[in-house]
Amino acid sequence: MPAKLSVNLNAIAYLRNRRDLPWPSVTGIGAIALEAGASGLTVHPRPDERHIRHADVPAIRALIDDRFAGCEFNIEGYPSEDFLALAIANEPEQVTLVPDDPAQPTSDHGWDFLAHREFLKGVVDRLRDKGIRVSLFADPDAGRAQLEAAAATGAQRVELYTGPYGGAHDDPDRAAAACETLGQTADIARSLGLGVNAGHDLTVDNLPALARRIPHLLEVSIGHGLTADALIHGMAATVKRFTAALTV
Repeated sequence: MPAKLSVNLNAIAYLRNRRDLPWPSVTGIGAIALEAGASGLTVHPRPDERHIRHADVPAIRALIDDRFAGCEFNIEGYPSEDFLALAIANEPEQVTLVPDDPAQPTSDHGWDFLAHREFLKGVVDRLRDKGIRVSLFADPDAGRAQLEAAAATGAQRVELYTGPYGGAHDDPDRAAAACETLGQTADIARSLGLGVNAGHDLTVDNLPALARRIPHLLEVSIGHGLTADALIHGMAATVKRFTAALTV
């Protein structure tokens, strides 16, 4: 079965926030994406609300509950108390925990699971007690020891950071090597009982090779490249393009 596509709405919200106006509508664009075949929506509500606002989160939850039963809501962020309270209150199907500093422009590295295992285990326990699936952001070259520590937290999945793979868009040899690194990490994760997600700088062009190398890939979360594509093709057509790219 092809990996599911979760559309990250951060870039849509960032564009909206340039003006004190309600458009583009985050929920409106989210609805178009789900109608076109996306399996879920992702948001990363940061403390400064520079893109997704905290008020967007219950609105997206209501959209999925009211109109798109069976689709998933993925909330990602650093597990501060404020973030955890927001996530738990809105009952996402999945929470993806990232080790971001609040000032970072975007997620750019995975957890050091060996150093943060006990901290993450406490957070994972809290979320799983609420029936929420937990995914942990992992470096593309996380080795067995790191992934064993990730599994020991009780998280069900890891999300592989695919930034270096996406950054090799103009160098086929480097892209192939980055894809193989991700594949080897995914193989280790699967052997430890962890499901594998992926995200960051994924495009219609680089998804097929990744999906072939990781046939057990469960989900991709895509925002920037998908939004850029939607400026040319429209959101509905873009979702279809990305879901087709996952079918290999």
